[in-house]
Amino acid sequence: MRTVAVAERMTAEQYLALGEPLEGRPRTQLIGGEVVVNEPTPLHGFVQRDLLAALIAWTRAAAGRGAVMLPLDVVLDEHNVYAPDVLWYAEGRAPDRHAEPPSPMPDLAIEIRSPSTWRFNVGAKKTAYDRCGLRELWLVDTAAEAVLAFRRSGRYAPAFDVALEVARDESLASPLLPGFALALVELFPAS
Repeated sequence: MRTVAVAERMTAEQYLALGEPLEGRPRTQLIGGEVVVNEPTPLHGFVQRDLLAALIAWTRAAAGRGAVMLPLDVVLDEHNVYAPDVLWYAEGRAPDRHAEPPSPMPDLAIEIRSPSTWRFNVGAKKTAYDRCGLRELWLVDTAAEAVLAFRRSGRYAPAFDVALEVARDESLASPLLPGFALALVELFPAS
């Protein structure tokens, strides 16, 4: 894991002022005031692509199913700007095509295991997403070939109060996404 050394914690405002990543510069996130470089593996990319494709197919199959997107900067608080690997917004909540960063909190954030970010995903990021009202979080553990799903039992539940582990031989579904189901063997095919 690489971090950019800073004399003091960077704020979300300072981080966003850096602008979009330049060509050839790795994607970063601000976690606890530190700039963390995301170093995804090829497996991460395949899983991200397949999740995105499944969610796009589901959103396009019927009207009113919202929008799915690749990483966008989402400000959680003064020292945290996350860019989930995949974001899903309920109908009418997605940022406009020409909107400037940051983007609003999605309804579903998906984080995929990367060597540089997994400890943050299961720790500080999960805690911050919960504190800031994210409705559902999927942590895709490519090492265990499973998805850890955290959600609120109702729209106004004060915290993640449902936790599930979906194994490779099961299907991933969500009350937020009626009719969506993805067999995890599609994310993790046998080698």
